[in-house]
Amino acid sequence: MSELPDYYFRVRDNGAAVFRLAPEARLRRIELEQIATLNMRNGEVKPQGDRRLSDEDMAAIRAWMAERAEVLARRDLDDILRTIDQLNLTAHWAQSRAAEADLDLVTDRLLLAMHDLRAVLVRKKADRAGSDPQE
Repeated sequence: MSELPDYYFRVRDNGAAVFRLAPEARLRRIELEQIATLNMRNGEVKPQGDRRLSDEDMAAIRAWMAERAEVLARRDLDDILRTIDQLNLTAHWAQSRAAEADLDLVTDRLLLAMHDLRAVLVRKKADRAGSDPQE
């Protein structure tokens, strides 16, 4: 069995609960002691109860938060790339296999979502073009 880390992070909506593994129990039973909760959105770290977090605790928490932010950013980009694939598959479905009832069910919602997305993308592209220093 590999050596266990000193900290465990239980992911939850927009953050995590932070646990320290009790060192004296490592050989017999894993004991988790919650030491803090953290909020990824605002970077807030709240110690559990009256606990004081050590510099080592905070360094581990900040390192985990930085790594987690990178993971979430990669996932966001991957989700967008999958969405592009899904849009292509949806176009093929609509053209080749969709029944009229299926199209009636999704057409308006798809058109509104695509219109909204197009408007945002065009506005963002215009903003980037307007801030181009080479103009």
